Amino acid sequence: MKLVRRLTGRHGRLEFVHEAGPCGYGLHRQLEQLGQASHIVAPSRIPRQPGDRIKNDTRDAVMLAKILRAGEVEPIWIPDKVHEAMRDLVRARQAASFDVRKARQRIQSFLLKHGRRYHKKPWGRQHQVWLANQSFEHPAQQIALEGYLQAHANAVLRRSELDEQIQELLPDWSLSPLVAALQCLRGVASIIAVSLVAEIGDMTRFKSARQMMAYLGLVPGEHSSGATVRGRGITKTGNKIVRSHLLEAAWCYRLHAKVGARLVRRDGSLPEIAKEIGWKAQVRLCGRYRRMMARGKKSQIVATAIARELVGFIWAIGQEFRP
Repeated sequence: MKLVRRLTGRHGRLEFVHEAGPCGYGLHRQLEQLGQASHIVAPSRIPRQPGDRIKNDTRDAVMLAKILRAGEVEPIWIPDKVHEAMRDLVRARQAASFDVRKARQRIQSFLLKHGRRYHKKPWGRQHQVWLANQSFEHPAQQIALEGYLQAHANAVLRRSELDEQIQELLPDWSLSPLVAALQCLRGVASIIAVSLVAEIGDMTRFKSARQMMAYLGLVPGEHSSGATVRGRGITKTGNKIVRSHLLEAAWCYRLHAKVGARLVRRDGSLPEIAKEIGWKAQVRLCGRYRRMMARGKKSQIVATAIARELVGFIWAIGQEFRP
């Protein structure tokens, strides 16, 4: 506040630009409350010279001022306080889910080292009984296994508690109708829908579905020169958590299109426009999955292509439900 007063007294009108960071939203809101223009730029959007080996705050500030003066600033979308709070809760749930996977990996590695294998579907009730019945000759190994099992139980409990908190706070969110509408899509359940909306935000800011695909890093890259055109894999820009959720949902389209029991339970009070888009997505994506597999494409490439097209249907639903 002292800096703003001193600079406004010296120069009059001010315009601020700074890199995105953990304190960026708070600083942006404070500057707006002071009546100043503020822009937040993603670090990946700031141009860097390949041979530049010197980086400090002064050089960064000068570069930000140059691109602001040139009119090349691409500010990021700023969520409101409620949206930011829901995003924090969703990311806490993602961290808890990561802890569950790490705990399971430790248990499996420990048992594999001692030649213990479970040949059925893991982590169900029967698997839990099988784990509880494992015994070792030396007490140190038994204590180690019990420690791993207790850590896994704590992680699962923590994830379940966060799931309950998300469902409890969801009705008070302005984007909750969009979360409900996205669940008309096959493979997009409650947690995935909340995660997508929390990370992407207002989908009406994207002018086209292709722009949203590029934002999530699901468009093919290219490295061409002259007459040589070389294609690359997807760009993988943007949020990798969202891409992982989309790929997880894409695997559900390997089966034939139908309205299963889960979709019927979700369709209770959902709008008709969302149901129509969800059914169109099933017909198109399920058919495309089978055709690409019939041409001999790898399953990972097929799932990526389906995830990219799924973004188009998510964008279409997002245009119908404005916050």
